[in-house]
Amino acid sequence: MNYFLYINTLFLIIFSHNLFSQEKILISGIVNDEFNFEIPYAAVGIIKKNIGTTSSSEGTFSFLITTDELDDILEFSSIGFETFKINVRDFINSKIKTIVLKEKVTSLNEVIVNSPIFYVKSALKKMKNNTISSNHQLNMIYRRWSVEDNICRFYIEHYLNIIDRGPSSYIQKFNIFQSRKSSEYRFIKNKQKVHALKYMEWNNPLRKGIAINSYKWKKIENTSYDGEDVIVIEGDNGKSEILKLYIGFETLKIYRLEMKKVPQIGRNLIATYIYKKNIDGKLYLSYHLREWEGNSKTPENIKRALESAGKKSKNFVQLAYRHEAFVTELIENKKNFTSFSNTEQKDMDEYKIPYNESFWKNISLPAETNFYKKNIKELESLYNVPIQTQFKYSN
Repeated sequence: MNYFLYINTLFLIIFSHNLFSQEKILISGIVNDEFNFEIPYAAVGIIKKNIGTTSSSEGTFSFLITTDELDDILEFSSIGFETFKINVRDFINSKIKTIVLKEKVTSLNEVIVNSPIFYVKSALKKMKNNTISSNHQLNMIYRRWSVEDNICRFYIEHYLNIIDRGPSSYIQKFNIFQSRKSSEYRFIKNKQKVHALKYMEWNNPLRKGIAINSYKWKKIENTSYDGEDVIVIEGDNGKSEILKLYIGFETLKIYRLEMKKVPQIGRNLIATYIYKKNIDGKLYLSYHLREWEGNSKTPENIKRALESAGKKSKNFVQLAYRHEAFVTELIENKKNFTSFSNTEQKDMDEYKIPYNESFWKNISLPAETNFYKKNIKELESLYNVPIQTQFKYSN
């Protein structure tokens, strides 16, 4: 038997045993502010067990627990708000599943005396100490949409196990244990040379390094996170890239990074990386969103097909990749790591992994974001085929 398939099968046996050996309980709801507006990207979970998720851009959240977690504490934290805690059992028994976070007012304007570049340099210098910098496993849902002329024409989703060493280092290795994809509606099957996970890693300025002195830094606002005042600092290199860092005033932890690249050649990129705390207060990746836009020369056969159909052909086709990644679980005890094989680097679509419908029905999936819904709606609208039907017959 192929070694990778053997490991994959073994994982499914273990996963299925763990999945059904205990009763699974769905924790779901919405995080709002005091004015009833949704709070996006809030950290939601049981910190001492590293169980939880990140709320969607609409404030919704969902994840699975077992009966072992009923007496634990569920925590909700978000930039700009006070952390809220509630007993898991009390949350489940409550009829109202809306968590309201109170805004945290800061007074940093009265105390900040250092320049913005000082905080950026200090935060990068302390990043290794402020993050989990030893080997840890991240279980992740990774989603990629392939777009042509602003319409999503293909979707693929992987359940991954990753060995990481934090943003001050690089991802050590990864395994793909489950996969599902939509019907194939692309005209141009633009292939990535490696798994999209690697581009998530390579594009992260915290991993590849920031040429600090190449940017003009300015403080644009003050906020807070989990009881700490936070400085939001923006850097512009005057060419094509803008960075925004959310830095803890006392700890110098980087809780969030936003990036926008608009080079002259038309290959635009926007990305967000969000980090949350483990039980020791060390940060690890929680959520990632990325959109890349470019173009590709139209193949001659596509031109001929368009012309024969009475449609005007174009020399170039607008292409885009849209990505979304949720970390569903953090494992720090090496004894509990999954067995890893050497996964070959290639495009996400080229990994031939059988579709397991039962797995996807029982795995703890994050709440669907508007970003997710928009892309799936575009895909379904092409031929009015529901995504679940596409999963069933396209895998």
